[in-house]
Amino acid sequence: MRGVWAIATREVGSLLRLPVGWVVIALFAFLSAVLFVNGTLAPGQPATMRYFFSSASWLMLAIAPAVSMRLVSEELRSGTVEPLRTAPISDAAVVWGKYLGAVAFLALMLAPTLVLPVVLWGVSDPRPDPGPVFAGYLSLMLVGMLYLSVGLLASSLTSSQTLAFLGALMFLVLMMVLTGVVSQAQATPGWLARALAALSVQARARDMAKGVIDTGAVVFFLAGSGWFVLLATAALGSRRWR
Repeated sequence: MRGVWAIATREVGSLLRLPVGWVVIALFAFLSAVLFVNGTLAPGQPATMRYFFSSASWLMLAIAPAVSMRLVSEELRSGTVEPLRTAPISDAAVVWGKYLGAVAFLALMLAPTLVLPVVLWGVSDPRPDPGPVFAGYLSLMLVGMLYLSVGLLASSLTSSQTLAFLGALMFLVLMMVLTGVVSQAQATPGWLARALAALSVQARARDMAKGVIDTGAVVFFLAGSGWFVLLATAALGSRRWR
């Protein structure tokens, strides 16, 4: 466990030392403010951040692969993965450490947006219910964790950060098309439509943005994240046998 936290700490530090880390934080904060001003502070609108949370989950489609694309691929490209793997820690510890570091960076990225509900609380009457706000931020964290795990898997399969980014992005877009457009198509068989709808990330995120915290949705995101991290561990471990 000590090795996992050491790698996670190192990963957060490396993301904050690179310009791309600060660019991602600044860009997300700016886009969040734009969404908040245009969709939440509109005169006559109810005091809710539902629009912000729904739109911010779409931003995660590009931001999460951008954060995760270098987690393992940079180590593979530079050759530093070999000394890392010969250290007295397992491949699972390496992968989980990098994943937890990316999740910690995600939390840092969301931290500046906490000022938005404070502003809404100060200017609205009646004031917003804190329950949906908590549920909305929980949904953003869970969606981001799932997307980061997909990006981690893509990063563990190639030494190219560009390919890792594009691979994760295309997979996420494909899943959205299958669970959204295809599941609602009339030509899709009923059993397949129900199965695809059950895998919809955006539908679960929308429900949580309304303030509905379903334990099934939480388990879905955590189990999905864990599954992709395990696949990334297997992908990294397979390189030991090549």
